[in-house]
Amino acid sequence: MDAAIEISGLVKKFGRQRALDGLDLRVETGEVHAFLGPNGSGKSTTIRVLLGLLRADSGRAYLLGSDPWRDSVALHRRLAYVPGDVNLWPNLSGGETIDLLHRMHGGARREKRDELVERFDLDPRKKSRSYSKGNRQKVALIAALALDVELYIFDEPTSGLDPLMEREFQECVAELHAAGRTVLLSSHILGQVDKLSDSVTIIRDGRVVQSGRLDELRHLHRVRMTARIGAHARHADVDGRTPKSLAGVPGVHDLSVGEAGVSFSLDREHTAEVLRALADLGVSEISAAPPSLEDLFMSEYAASK
Repeated sequence: MDAAIEISGLVKKFGRQRALDGLDLRVETGEVHAFLGPNGSGKSTTIRVLLGLLRADSGRAYLLGSDPWRDSVALHRRLAYVPGDVNLWPNLSGGETIDLLHRMHGGARREKRDELVERFDLDPRKKSRSYSKGNRQKVALIAALALDVELYIFDEPTSGLDPLMEREFQECVAELHAAGRTVLLSSHILGQVDKLSDSVTIIRDGRVVQSGRLDELRHLHRVRMTARIGAHARHADVDGRTPKSLAGVPGVHDLSVGEAGVSFSLDREHTAEVLRALADLGVSEISAAPPSLEDLFMSEYAASK
């Protein structure tokens, strides 16, 4: 696939502080790409460079094959953007605001706009000054999602939304993905992007600490295993072995022993040894799960400190 976003060696300084320090980012056309990092890591600065709102000090950035600083006006007709903190014209209603944004963009699908107003349970007749933060986010999301564009950029888009509306947003992104649209999604709700994303880039201090397809990155990390063990093995040695002795088996980390059994993280290359040790303990049930995106984020964040 061609890249919808391609950034190489991007540097942006504010005085002596380097907000971006040689950042690389590639988002393939048609994928949902999670863009993660702690506060102050450089995510929003990167997005502002992509939108042509900031000019990088050095490095290269291409958005839909064009320079975002030089060609920002033309590019904005090919993308939709939702920030995490939306400010609206206070004297316009929500519906008037959506319609104005669409006219400024060059038009949108009216039937899609009306469908989204209903899906997000927005009263479009109310003045924007009376809206809560969540309703302001709804206005911006409806305005963006009603556009038929190539690229959608969401920077903490569900801030202030309740769980039902977050789920509605997830369904909308899944529909965009199915339609072959490209989505760059920055969010602190890791469970949200875990369900939606094809690939992920994790940054810290303006640098990439991990990037790749989510399924491939999970293969590089430990599996979380749980095992149910019979009562006779939990409370007495079985040929000199107890559940706590699993801590000495190669590949086992973070062992937790409870009344029902054990749970631990496992290095994949030691799977056979661990299964043999579990069999010796008389397990009745075993389950294994790949690491979540939260696991990946926390491990990479800790490793980069």
